[in-house]
Amino acid sequence: MSVGVALAWAAGSAVVLLLAWSLPALIRPTLQFGVRIPPGHVHDPVIVEQRRTYRRWVLLVGGGLLVASVVVSAVVASPVVGVAPMLVAVLAPLPAYVRAHRAIRAAKDRENWYAGLRQRVAADTSLRTSPPRFPWLWGLPAVLVIVVTLVAGIVRYPHLPSTLITHFAVDGTPDQQVRTSVGSALAFVIVQVALTLLVAGLMVLSFRARPDIDAAAPVTTARQHRGYVVRTTKGLLLLVACVDGSILAGAWQIWDGSRRLSVLSVILPIVLGVVILLAFTIRSGQAGSRLVVDGAPEQDTGVVQRDDDGLWRLGAVYVNREDSAVFVPKRFGIGWTLNLGNPWSLVVLLGIVAVPVLVTVLSATLATR
Repeated sequence: MSVGVALAWAAGSAVVLLLAWSLPALIRPTLQFGVRIPPGHVHDPVIVEQRRTYRRWVLLVGGGLLVASVVVSAVVASPVVGVAPMLVAVLAPLPAYVRAHRAIRAAKDRENWYAGLRQRVAADTSLRTSPPRFPWLWGLPAVLVIVVTLVAGIVRYPHLPSTLITHFAVDGTPDQQVRTSVGSALAFVIVQVALTLLVAGLMVLSFRARPDIDAAAPVTTARQHRGYVVRTTKGLLLLVACVDGSILAGAWQIWDGSRRLSVLSVILPIVLGVVILLAFTIRSGQAGSRLVVDGAPEQDTGVVQRDDDGLWRLGAVYVNREDSAVFVPKRFGIGWTLNLGNPWSLVVLLGIVAVPVLVTVLSATLATR
């Protein structure tokens, strides 16, 4: 792998690791490392210490492993080694998260933080009758990139070589090719369309997801949720446009007869998309916890959000058969997760897995015709 490609992977991985480091500040104060916290304990010493320990681990251990993986990937030309920096950025924070979750949960149970508090559940019923408006216009960049890819493919088709490269090694050299046909030439457009529709469809469903409304400030958190779903959708649609641009960059080089793919030109649009999404995320916070909403400050209702830790596994996996919601906000991380207690969540999960499989099969079938 070239130094430039290794640095591109390093940049993207560093952004992901930075997000992991900043997550404790992006989550609502009453949800720390997947544990529900009453407002009176958000500054408890055990929470402060675990936040400090988690960030130290991500910075020192995660950062050190990331640097090492980047150096190795720059020297060793292997697909497995090539994705090592991103794997490090995703997996390195997990041990620190689990440790923090267990320590805070143990202190909460041992000291009985919810003793004497009135627990309630709040809901925003207007989400069913008057949901926030889906930002369809933000999908135009992705549509534009798809149209450009289609037009470019049609223009280039008469000038294509007799065979087209369908796969490149990690260093950018070709290792598979097929006979040129309409299907093989325009398979990239199919991938773009499927990816864009999949993400847009999931975001449409997220607009109907159950929000995590704080019973102590239901009006404020309900407004924050509405702003959050809109902002996150905008960021994801722009990310999809960047990924579609990455596909276009690769497709153009293949149509142009290049015998070596510029991996850097394919990676950089994706890195740009991730940076854009993170900008939206950091500004909003998880579930809109960092958004400032209009209106007078809401008075405390005198109740706290129900302690529902028993419905979460390690604060990350939600299982509640009595909850009709398919999507719920993550407790640690950005976005939504599935309610594995709802059978429909399995249908959604199968759909997410099936789409790329079907697209791969369809593209491969068209490429042979």
